[in-house]
Amino acid sequence: MLTGGPLDVLTGDYLAELTMLILGRDRLKNPDLGYAKTFLRQLEEGLGLAHERGVRIVTNAGGLNPAGLADAVRALAGKVGVPVRVAHVEGDDLMAHGGAGAGPAAWEGALTANAYLGGAGITACLRAGADVVVTGRVTDAALVSGPAAWWFDWGPEEYDRLAGAVVAGHVLECGTQVTGGNYAFFTGHDVRRPGFPLAEVSEDGSAVVTKHPGTGGLVSPGTVTAQLLYETQGARYLGPDVTARLDTVRLTPDGEDRVRISGTVGEPPPDTLKVGVTRVGGWRNEVVFVLTGLDVEAKAALVREQLADALAGVEGVAWTLARTDHADADTEEAASALLRLVVRDPSPDRVGRGLTGAAVELALSSYPGFHVTGPPGPAQPYGVFTSALVPADAVPHTAVLPDGTRAAVPPAGARAGGPGPLGGPGSLAGPGLPDGARPQGGTGDPDSPAPPFPGTGAPPRAPSGGGASGPTTRAPLGLVAGARSGDKGGDANIGVWAEGEAAWEWLRETLTVEALRALLPETASLAVVRHELPRLRALNFTVAGILGAGVASGHRFDPQAKALGEWLRARHVDIPTHLLPPAPEDPAAPEASPAPEGPSAPDGAADRTPPAPEGIRP
Repeated sequence: MLTGGPLDVLTGDYLAELTMLILGRDRLKNPDLGYAKTFLRQLEEGLGLAHERGVRIVTNAGGLNPAGLADAVRALAGKVGVPVRVAHVEGDDLMAHGGAGAGPAAWEGALTANAYLGGAGITACLRAGADVVVTGRVTDAALVSGPAAWWFDWGPEEYDRLAGAVVAGHVLECGTQVTGGNYAFFTGHDVRRPGFPLAEVSEDGSAVVTKHPGTGGLVSPGTVTAQLLYETQGARYLGPDVTARLDTVRLTPDGEDRVRISGTVGEPPPDTLKVGVTRVGGWRNEVVFVLTGLDVEAKAALVREQLADALAGVEGVAWTLARTDHADADTEEAASALLRLVVRDPSPDRVGRGLTGAAVELALSSYPGFHVTGPPGPAQPYGVFTSALVPADAVPHTAVLPDGTRAAVPPAGARAGGPGPLGGPGSLAGPGLPDGARPQGGTGDPDSPAPPFPGTGAPPRAPSGGGASGPTTRAPLGLVAGARSGDKGGDANIGVWAEGEAAWEWLRETLTVEALRALLPETASLAVVRHELPRLRALNFTVAGILGAGVASGHRFDPQAKALGEWLRARHVDIPTHLLPPAPEDPAAPEASPAPEGPSAPDGAADRTPPAPEGIRP
């Protein structure tokens, strides 16, 4: 990113739910740790180049110890002889100061408890001249919205601008996922080595997503749509500084590998902050038995019966039989199925080598062809992730400036002129609401119905399930729809989009909650919420509880729901024949997936989009 072209701010997102658990365990071993050590190794390569080119660096690699990482960056700068001003943002670690007013008991048994802060602390550090800003747990999008607010000197009530920058930050946060990585229609493009994305953010909050010239992959309305839908829940994208209305986002092509994001409407943020809490949930272990050839079901039943006594008293026992075997297979692997045993218990002894050893000791007295995929292993700790809400004004959001000054960052309502002190020494409040601007109403509830804005398309409606008339063909849903899925704690989201209006209308009518449950039987007993995003020609489903206690618990075969959308695309449905791509001309040729893109611009939309002024390129 530093050598490929012009850049103003380089951002680095190092934190995820699982990462916080890992950092928490690091901190138990050594109180001076708790930050992402890989950041320092990367920084040693690029710090001099960033300084030479005037590029600011903003990262959440501070994790649980942003002050410790800031000190380590200063030490590294001295070692390599690069004069840089380092600042950091803290206050998110609620265990460090009694649980944000709720008392230590609020996080009893927790390994980590961190509030998701916004970008205002980053803005304050950059305004004070920082070259490197290190944070703890901020929202992923804050790494972009914070620098954008500094660059353009936005005030806290400029909700539309802030919301546009938040959307740009959300698009960038997973790196190459927006430049062709993990893309549903990857077979239509060369995405072997996708380049990293950048956003040219403009003063009005709009942005162009692109990548440096000569890098691989692609940026298209489809790749941007996929990332916009990733790990979001509903039309309202809640944040500490602003609530972004995803149902107002407009995407328009802006040249090769360039997509403009505009029209984003912002609403006031909620008066609470999300807190991510990790705990050590207990101990787990697993054994995978390979069942080859005939009588797979009977072989699986035999193993289960033989291990019944050894599993008695174990708190959690889960058996999964994956029928990966094929009849009359031409390789042994293709003739084999996998039987997976996962056990969990508060005691490591009940799920340790004694149990896995008992499984392996069946080798000469069980089903024919007995073997397992790996040797018996010891029990491993697993984590549990939960989330909670705390009042925003109870979290001591603090910017520690390059000269060591500690500046309190008031919550968004106070910064915008609501309750709370404004002005005076150390105040970080920005200008008030501009004349003629209007604050947007918002409930702060991501599942509340979002009233449509003018021009966003028809309001959400209950689908009839009728779809388009005419002949249909039984075929995979993925021939006409893209999807991307991911995790939010124990929940999963699945974003599904169509290329054109006809496919969108059919998708909108057909893919109801009931249809999703029928296509994905694992969701049948779970709460599923569907949201419509007509401007993106997309549906977004939240599936509650499918991931159990979150990724760190290893509850499911696909613990982060990364492939849930691809499973959905592989399911067969009755699709109007005219919506399907033409069959390959050569019947002997391998079948190729189509390469539809995301929503195209309405006729003339590109002509109506004004050119972007020069802006920040995070």
